[in-house]
Amino acid sequence: MVSRVSTNFAYQMITVAIGWQMYALTHSAFYLGLVGLVQFLPMLFLSLFVGHISDRYDRKRIITISQIVQSIFIAVLALGSLNGWITKESFLAIIFFIAVAHSFEGPPMQSLLPNIVTQDVFPRASAFMSSVSEFAVIIGPAVGGILYSFGATFVYALTAVLLIISGTLISQIVIKAQENAKSEPMSIKSLFAGISFIKSRPIVLGAISLDLFAVLFGGATALLPIYASKILMIGSFGLGILRSAPALGALLMSAYLAKKPLKHKVGRIMFTAVIFFGISTMVFAVSKSVVVSFLALFVLGASDVISVVIRSTLVQLQTPDYMRGRVSSVNLIFIGTSNQLGEFESGVTASLFGTVPAALLGGLGTIIVVLLWMKLFPSILHVDRFEASKGY
Repeated sequence: MVSRVSTNFAYQMITVAIGWQMYALTHSAFYLGLVGLVQFLPMLFLSLFVGHISDRYDRKRIITISQIVQSIFIAVLALGSLNGWITKESFLAIIFFIAVAHSFEGPPMQSLLPNIVTQDVFPRASAFMSSVSEFAVIIGPAVGGILYSFGATFVYALTAVLLIISGTLISQIVIKAQENAKSEPMSIKSLFAGISFIKSRPIVLGAISLDLFAVLFGGATALLPIYASKILMIGSFGLGILRSAPALGALLMSAYLAKKPLKHKVGRIMFTAVIFFGISTMVFAVSKSVVVSFLALFVLGASDVISVVIRSTLVQLQTPDYMRGRVSSVNLIFIGTSNQLGEFESGVTASLFGTVPAALLGGLGTIIVVLLWMKLFPSILHVDRFEASKGY
């Protein structure tokens, strides 16, 4: 739990710092989009390989090494910012290497929780982990915004330290025996086994592809530096507050789900939550009030965490342990596409049509995707409760 809090705290702080520093360097929505693209590409090309590794080798060790390497490159950002040699090109290059190291963390991290808790408590544990993580996500952006006012170096230095702490704690966790796939030789077939498995499970395919396309269009958070600077005019600290709003909504909702986990109509609830995600994105897009913008982002975070908890529970419980790394790697590609590539899409759209129209169209696109997915994957609508596969 402490490790997850440290990790999320670090990532939220550095997200604020990277976005604000890039916008300060370039004053360009396009370059804000490029930040998302360079974070997405390593995940796209490495996730399948990393997923296979996490099914064959110690997941704890992979996470620990990944976080330590990330901390090293973040320390380079701190030194570069301190000494003033950071340019937009070197900035993107360092972010790319951080993203490469980070891509080795995702699949084993997603696969670790089922090795720690039993099947019957997994939905509650998933919601609880979301709750404690979102607590850090709330504080992280605000702290990042405050520290950034003293210079980006402070943000990057603290982030590097937190990742080292997190990696050390992960290495000390006691887990159930991991069902490794060592007996299966590495091949093209085994590398793409996660894709084959997901294609054979319509509910899993529909759930993770919904996140891909819905959030891809609804990535208005990438434009927050522009909203904070040009539209709401609230500065870097205000940017941190806006970044905290979705996390506050997610924290309260995940705490509620941890206390009262969903038991019925989970498929229908997931679709409804994503529709609210799209509506709140549209409200935020046209708002010129700090209060309304904060409330819209609050609802966005609350609705998103409902979808996340349902989707992650469906995927993890229906996947046998020896496949979880590879399935999680595919899931992370979908998530990365929706988040990082979604940020790139938002940046490009904003540079072409303007910030407000881009965010508004993104929210509308999310709602259209949900309605389409309800037709393409009707089996999800009929999912009433969480059921585990025999290989849990």
